[in-house]
Amino acid sequence: MGLIVQKYGGTSVGTVERIQAVARRVQATVNQGHGVVVVVSAMGKTTDGLVQLAHEITANPSRREMDMLLSTGEQVSIALLSMALQALGQPAISMTGAQVGIITEAIHSRARILQIATDRIERHLQAGKVVVIAGFQGISSTEELEITTLGRGGSDTSAVALAAALRADCCEIYTDVPGILTTDPRLVTEARLMAEITCDEMLELASLGAKVLHPRAVEIARNYGVMLVVRSSWTDDPGTRVLAPAYQPRRIAGLEIVHPVDCVEYDRDQARIALLRVPDQPGVAARLFGEIATQDLDVDLIIQSIHEGNTNDIAFTVIQASLLRAEAVAEALVPALAGAGLGEHACEVMIDRAIAKVSIAGAGMIGRPGIAAQMFATLAAAGINIQMISTSEVKVSCVVAAADCDRAVAALCEAFEVTSQPTAKATSEWSEVPPVRGVALDLNQAQLAIRAIPDRPGMAAKVFQLLAAQQISVDMIIQSQRCRVIDGVTTRDIAFTVAQGDAAQAQACLQAVAAELGFREVVVNTAIAKVSAVGAGMVGRPGVAACMFRALAAEQINIQMITTSEIKVSCVVAQAEGARALQAIHRAFKLETAGMVTTGVATR
Repeated sequence: MGLIVQKYGGTSVGTVERIQAVARRVQATVNQGHGVVVVVSAMGKTTDGLVQLAHEITANPSRREMDMLLSTGEQVSIALLSMALQALGQPAISMTGAQVGIITEAIHSRARILQIATDRIERHLQAGKVVVIAGFQGISSTEELEITTLGRGGSDTSAVALAAALRADCCEIYTDVPGILTTDPRLVTEARLMAEITCDEMLELASLGAKVLHPRAVEIARNYGVMLVVRSSWTDDPGTRVLAPAYQPRRIAGLEIVHPVDCVEYDRDQARIALLRVPDQPGVAARLFGEIATQDLDVDLIIQSIHEGNTNDIAFTVIQASLLRAEAVAEALVPALAGAGLGEHACEVMIDRAIAKVSIAGAGMIGRPGIAAQMFATLAAAGINIQMISTSEVKVSCVVAAADCDRAVAALCEAFEVTSQPTAKATSEWSEVPPVRGVALDLNQAQLAIRAIPDRPGMAAKVFQLLAAQQISVDMIIQSQRCRVIDGVTTRDIAFTVAQGDAAQAQACLQAVAAELGFREVVVNTAIAKVSAVGAGMVGRPGVAACMFRALAAEQINIQMITTSEIKVSCVVAQAEGARALQAIHRAFKLETAGMVTTGVATR
């Protein structure tokens, strides 16, 4: 006998008949000997209807009153489902977020969960009742006891948070798709269902736009060791298991806000190779990393900065033992690139053997503006210049001078109140799984480029602190490898991506400080798409990035930016080519046959 938390979305409880079907499924779980807590969303399009009503009253409704309004949708669902269970002879009780004691920040429309009181739930479970709880909502810890909502994906977040607080054996997310798919089935009909995926892989895919699970829910599952299962509401198929790390005791207090960073990692066994002024055309990255893959060389970070004129720069890191062979490959490619109409000496190779990589890692960084900025500010305060930046949903990495590594690690550990550890090296753990689990497309990002910002400690920190103060979350961050001296000042470019809706605000707040920070301009491009391949199996497997780049080159799709982490390769391409890029990469990794049954990673 175990305790299971089940969550049903709006389509699953969209009609009386569907509510009754959910009640039968819940009762069947109880009959198997399990205690059951059910979290439900508002029926069907109820929330959309409530939003429409509000905007018929006023074009700018207050967030507080919107929370009061929208929280009523789930109350309808929980009451009806409890009635349906009672009609089957199954004792049940409905409870709002406030009645349960889901305590949140006093922030309307996007509150984070601070604490969950479980006494009342446990009392009803011991009495043999199914406890039906309203998702998406909570109550503030202030004297006013404000009703709050959790924002997009709030019911997923409620369910997993309850599973964590109750130490449930499993949290089942019931939805209208069969599980987690290798990509968006609306764009790739051959998308396949995955039997399982890790939390880190799911965090990457969810943050790239997969709507099946919200990143906040996956973050809680990862941090508290909750077993997640995504299943269809319409069948008894097993769905997809989302595998969390082994449970480590954590305080539930401050559930969604404590320690966004788990640890500081470092790797001194790194060397950097940069190709400067390579042609900005399809196939260059594919050729370079294809040749590196034939040498069985494993590449860590890959960075391609924004183009300048008709060229750009590509930099990557390898372990010290691989440097000579990787350098030879890069040097051998230079004559071919020099013959691409850029002049005999246009392309050059730059080597740096004295570098180290320092990283902050943790699932709590998702959607929290300011974490990367805090890292950059900490390094700046220690007088450490950043040479490369790479970001993912669970890690921000910076390449610094090898001589600065120890100071960087110590400063970051103090700033984030965590300990340090060497970056884990590749093992055979994932040798039996495909190198790529899934691919995702994000069409809702914009690219911003800060041209000619002074290359000195603290500049990146100032830029991203400004954005964090505006509550603007930044995704990809790339610092160019090429330096230019302007009026005696050494400068670089910094490019990054944000949500399209934040692009104008980001440009305005940065342009306002251009003179103060000494950069030239902020250029915005909203016509971009980000396509990514994700898989824990790519660790220690040379050639994964090369395969992705070849797939794009074969379609004559030019890569505008590249960034990587241990389990993700992301490329920015033209927005009009996004869907074709996704399809090409899905085919390249043979995901249509590598799945288990059928898929679901959707675009935002």
